Amino acid sequence: MIVSTTFAKADVAVFGLARSGVASVKSLVEGGARVFAWDDKEKSRAAAKREGAVVRPFAEWPWDKLRALILSPGVPLTHPVPHDVVVAAKYAGVQIIGDMELFGREIQGRAPIIAVTGTNGKSTTTALIGHILAQCGFVAEVGGNIGKSVLDLAPPAAKTIYVLEVSSYQIDLSPGLAPDVAVLTNITPDHIDRHGSVENYAAVKARLLAQTAKDGEICIGVDDALTAAIYTRCVSSHGANAIPVAVGKVLGRGIFVLDGALYDAQGQRAAQVMNMSAAPHLPGSHNWQNAALAYASVKPFVKDARLIAGAIASFPGLAHRIEDVGRLGKVRFVNDSKATNAEAAERALVCFPDIFWIAGGRAKQGGIESLKPLFSRIRKAYLIGEAAEEFAETLNGVPHEISGRLEKAVASAFADARSSNVSAPVVLLSPACASFDQFKDFEARGDAFRDLVEHLGAPERQAS
Repeated sequence: MIVSTTFAKADVAVFGLARSGVASVKSLVEGGARVFAWDDKEKSRAAAKREGAVVRPFAEWPWDKLRALILSPGVPLTHPVPHDVVVAAKYAGVQIIGDMELFGREIQGRAPIIAVTGTNGKSTTTALIGHILAQCGFVAEVGGNIGKSVLDLAPPAAKTIYVLEVSSYQIDLSPGLAPDVAVLTNITPDHIDRHGSVENYAAVKARLLAQTAKDGEICIGVDDALTAAIYTRCVSSHGANAIPVAVGKVLGRGIFVLDGALYDAQGQRAAQVMNMSAAPHLPGSHNWQNAALAYASVKPFVKDARLIAGAIASFPGLAHRIEDVGRLGKVRFVNDSKATNAEAAERALVCFPDIFWIAGGRAKQGGIESLKPLFSRIRKAYLIGEAAEEFAETLNGVPHEISGRLEKAVASAFADARSSNVSAPVVLLSPACASFDQFKDFEARGDAFRDLVEHLGAPERQAS
């Protein structure tokens, strides 16, 4: 655990007591703060109380004495309307920050920080960076919006490098976080309900880059218009060194992947680093972008490109991201539950030619309209959750059924794939939707899919 001493002997408050909230309480109490806390869930309140917090509704907090409100990133800060606790804090003149800000105040200057943000690919990129650093002899502490909450990471030791996935919600609450390396994967419309517009959303992402240490480095995927514009602004600002990363085109300066080969063009001429076919758990152009961004971000710490290439090749992949979870006969099962929007689902759909597609949940803006060019890859779709009827209309001529629940979708997709005349069918869970209508998060949805596949295979194992 990282102990937060910023508010020693002061009164602070924590609102929202999920994983990061309870970690904040523990860190602040250990650092000598008096902590007031609240959450609507009794179980969460009990956890905070065990860690030493004074648990009471925020209306009863001593607002005139509070030095800060540590807000859960899941609580609305600005859109669609600020939460009542935010209104109360602003009225009392209390600063509103998050656990990432507490982390930054303790760690900056003591160990390097690599912060990764973007719409899609940030989890894989974060995990890949951590894997590369660990393979190259560093102590990689990976967390934030992935895995452990940031304050649950270990204190810095020799050769520690912190690798953090940072969401837009967390950036909003981290005005002082100054990473040594910042990574922006891409930007597509997402979380509009929390930011009001895609422009606001992009501005939040850009803010993390602007906060990067002046002697640091910014790595930006420049394959979409929004990130390309952010790169241009970063270059003209004369702040941290900005490195462009692209897939499918040659860059005069930067890192790029062309025809499946990763090139480093930061020197006088482009040098091939590796062929991405050597990394079997990073399929598709979207993963090539992740690999190129990871390569760029670790280069300040690992000078030998051959070591980086070897580490990329040995990356085992990430759960819920185009993850192979089993094979029954000729049928392959792939868990891509992390695909919570159409852009993310596209990255899985392009990887396979004969797909029995499980999709649906709580739809994002635009639904699956953007996926129409890929419908020819879909042999049949199995629709679940709130978006089922909407997606059925969009699919139109594509064979589909409204399964409703994941259990039925998996059973039906397996039966159809097994009896089809396709030689290598793939049952793909890539929902293009949030999970919150039927599951607590995308991990729970992916775990349920894996369990269902395991259950399908049980009779065959018993027979053998």
